[in-house]
Amino acid sequence: MIECIYADDQLVVVNKPAGLLSVPGRGPDKQDCLWHRVQQQYPTARIVHRLDQATSGLMVLALNADSHRALSIQFQERIPEKRYQAVVQGEPVQNEGEVDLPLRCDWERRPRQMVDFEQGKPALTRWRCIERLGDRSRMLLFPHTGRSHQLRVHMLAMGHPILGDEFYAPPAALELTPRLLLHAEHLGFKHPASHDWLSFDSVCSF
Repeated sequence: MIECIYADDQLVVVNKPAGLLSVPGRGPDKQDCLWHRVQQQYPTARIVHRLDQATSGLMVLALNADSHRALSIQFQERIPEKRYQAVVQGEPVQNEGEVDLPLRCDWERRPRQMVDFEQGKPALTRWRCIERLGDRSRMLLFPHTGRSHQLRVHMLAMGHPILGDEFYAPPAALELTPRLLLHAEHLGFKHPASHDWLSFDSVCSF
């Protein structure tokens, strides 16, 4: 059962557990996903955006064609506020900063992504360190763009991979936790019908 944070006649906001696909993948063994589970309670639910399978946290789904169109446009125009919490390897020198590195798919190692200054698409992540724990740090991540694996690759590029990241973390950072320590803890956007600003938070469990 998926935890529902909010619902009305236009949309539903849910808390995706780590390890669950946002949408179905290829093959019969990858049909279980957040979208299908939400549709069991809200049959008209439509996907607006996605989280990586290993990432937990807030997602909004539209309940009709008009709200889907309106919400999709907001995400395309980068209107929503998004904040993630992560635990990374090591301690950054500064307390806050940004990573502005273009990304593209690493075709030979899909679904991995990579920094590419010639063919990559612009990607910007702002970050703030909120806790230093010696061998690891707790970070707040604010993605300005929404590229695939953006936060994971940008933290790796900083020299501080996210703990538990099966694609990008070195063995020492991978073995410290059974899951990727990345959680979408805040999501804000305009209601597709009333245009009121909606804001949601999900408590990070790690």
